[in-house]
Formats: sequence, C-alpha cells, structure tokens
Amino acid sequence: MKQIIYNRDNLSDNDITETVIRTKVLVINQGNLLIGNANNVFQFPGGHLEENETLEECLKREVLEETGIEIDINNIAQPFMEIIYCNKNWPSQGKNRKAVIYYYAIETEQKPDLSKTKYTENELKHNFKIEELPLNDAVRIIENNIPNNEENKVISPDMIKAINEYFNNK
Repeated sequence: MKQIIYNRDNLSDNDITETVIRTKVLVINQGNLLIGNANNVFQFPGGHLEENETLEECLKREVLEETGIEIDINNIAQPFMEIIYCNKNWPSQGKNRKAVIYYYAIETEQKPDLSKTKYTENELKHNFKIEELPLNDAVRIIENNIPNNEENKVISPDMIKAINEYFNNK
C-alpha cells in the first residue's frame, strides 16, 4: 500500500492530540467513476470512522449514505493507498490533529439509488450530488475543475494521486 505523509509542521507522535480516521473509495461502475460534487468541489464517497466501527463498516455505510449502493463487506479489498495529514493547531482550536485517510476501490454493477441516500445537513447545504465520470478521463476532468472552487486546490491533487495509484495497481 502506498503511503503519503503531509507533515509541514514537523509534528512528532507525541505532539498529536487527536487522531481522525477516514475512508475514501473509488466506486467504479461499468467504466465510470462515481464522485460526489458539492458546489463544484469533487470528492470521493467516504467519511470518518465512527466509534466501534471497522474501516470496512465505515466504507459500506458511507457508500450507502452517499450513493445508495449497498456493497457486501466481504467484497471489500484492502486499501491501496493511505494519506496522513499532521496539522498543528487544527482547526485553530489548539489541537494537533493527525488525519489518516484510507483509499479503497470497489467495482460494482449497481447504479446509484438516490432513494437510499442519507446526506448530511452540510451535503444538502452544498447541493451534494453523485456524478459519473469516465474513468479513463477522470484525471483530466478533475484537473479542469480545480479553478471552479478554492477547495479543489486541496482535495483534487490527492484525488488524482489516488486514481493514478489505482491504475498502477491494476
């Protein structure tokens, strides 16, 4: 599994005061990549690990909540990439946060079922919707979308790394 660490503040493990674990997934459906779009900010389905939840349970829950697709937990392969962010004073509350994001890939024939989605207030507020991008053209589309929202400058480079890593592992 590829690992990328962002630690611009050179924090040690002893400096970390809280850790957040997230899962993200490349949902590949008949040659298309399903992504979330919230006010022109592209993102993979995923979210934070809840208490007493395994990574796979988190992934299953988040895919269902954001796409309406029910995946079999037994069909989830190991993550192919891990990105770690170590941030000092995040988010301006005096906490030093370590965020660990595990990237998975799932291939499915199921189409999104919006009747089964469960969007958060924040997702609804930002007009969250699921879109399909041709997998072979996804990197170019994501790159072209970067100027459409300032948040893309942070999110999109990691999305592109994940797609490229997915292709490297195929």
